[in-house]
Amino acid sequence: VIRAKVVGKKLMKDGPFGTMRYTVKQMKMYRGFQIMPHVQYIYTEASESLCGVKLEVNKYQYLITGRVYEGKVYTGLCNWYEKWDRLTLSQRKGLNHRYHLGCSCKIRPCYYLPCFATSKSECIWTDMLSNFGHSGYQAKHYACIQRAEGYCSWYRGWAPPDKTIINATDP
Repeated sequence: VIRAKVVGKKLMKDGPFGTMRYTVKQMKMYRGFQIMPHVQYIYTEASESLCGVKLEVNKYQYLITGRVYEGKVYTGLCNWYEKWDRLTLSQRKGLNHRYHLGCSCKIRPCYYLPCFATSKSECIWTDMLSNFGHSGYQAKHYACIQRAEGYCSWYRGWAPPDKTIINATDP
């Protein structure tokens, strides 16, 4: 998980359809230090129809998530990527202060009602009910964090979360 500006791109001919290699200037790394302390390139499928993402060169800073495979960072439409200036204050605070509190939690999407958590380490993500997905209200304003006794639940607030209190009114 990084914040970066795309400074170049090159179509690579590896694979039957090609891969786009974006050269990035990494501004900040939020997660993944142990695997790759610095990211210089981001790889994605060249075609959006194959889940490749299109990033603009020398225009925006992006939040980019992905996976590391054979020493390379890959991203796609199933990963979270967004122009940095489109992130909400809650999302920015989440990256710096909250999301790491939910690393042992699992976010389970809810596509239709009723939805139930099947373990204490799950947060039910209801943005999918309204077809907004990553851009829904819950994704923009809440963080799934681990609470007292290992239970995971949604948190929204400006102060650092109190791990001993479970607020059942949050989604």
